[in-house]
Amino acid sequence: MASLKVPSNVPLPEEDAEQLHKAFSGWGTNEKLIISILAHRNAAQRSLIRSVYAATYSEDLLKALDKELSSDFERAVMLWTLDPAERDAYLAKESTKMFTKNNWVLVEIACTRPALQLFKVKQAYQARYKKSLEEDVAQHTSGDLRKLLLPLVSTFRYEGDDVNMMLARSEAKILHEKVSEKAYSDDDLIRILTTRSKAQLGATLNHYNNEHGNSINKNLKEESDDNDYLKLLRAVITCLTYPEKHFEKVLRLSINKMGTDEWGLTRVVTTRTEVDMERIKEEYQRRNSIPLDRAIAKDTSGDYEDMLVALLGHGDV
Repeated sequence: MASLKVPSNVPLPEEDAEQLHKAFSGWGTNEKLIISILAHRNAAQRSLIRSVYAATYSEDLLKALDKELSSDFERAVMLWTLDPAERDAYLAKESTKMFTKNNWVLVEIACTRPALQLFKVKQAYQARYKKSLEEDVAQHTSGDLRKLLLPLVSTFRYEGDDVNMMLARSEAKILHEKVSEKAYSDDDLIRILTTRSKAQLGATLNHYNNEHGNSINKNLKEESDDNDYLKLLRAVITCLTYPEKHFEKVLRLSINKMGTDEWGLTRVVTTRTEVDMERIKEEYQRRNSIPLDRAIAKDTSGDYEDMLVALLGHGDV
């Protein structure tokens, strides 16, 4: 079996680990060097760097970063450096704690990650926190929110493109009936949204739109002004069918608030850079008439700004 060759233009993980160690040595930390390395390595490369760093210096790279960095810049670097499944497990745990509770994060993880990725997140969660994600979601939610979120994080959706059009028609009818009756937490409505494949749901919601002249989210929006459950239900549908639209909205609200929501901004950039950031950037430009990197640069500063802008230009390593 032929050995895999490392492209000549990418430094070896041993070199990267050595350079990072140098960035932590001496007077002050060399933040620019940290950005120039980590922001330009993909998930597999970052994992190798962490392994080599631990073997060479008997210290976890994440602990070294935690000691040397601070504030929003530290959070961006730490989230980016984590393995994607570890990162999502960390974000999910954070979102179930009292002071950082955020059901939107749970929806993002459950609805925008492929089935196998969500499974790996739950494995990482159990390994790190010695309990299941489902346990924590059940413990920290109640009522309709629990009824929706628990099956969402428990599911393992079919990932194929096969679609049953008869089923799409019949379930579009069910969804319309439940929405018309304002039975927003009905068992069948939740069952359809939390178990069907994304392809099947897409067909169902297209039929809903064609048959009734409105999208399901437009119908739900009319009722959702002061209803957190309905807002979350709409986010579920958007994340399942049009994720870049959801993430564009999170970014827009993070940047355009009175004062930046750095947690939302950092979360979206670090979790989507290697997934669908190009589509999110297109959606952001279309919606706001300004490139995302320019909007972020206007609203952030220093090493934090440099890290986020570098990640936006990450592309293929």
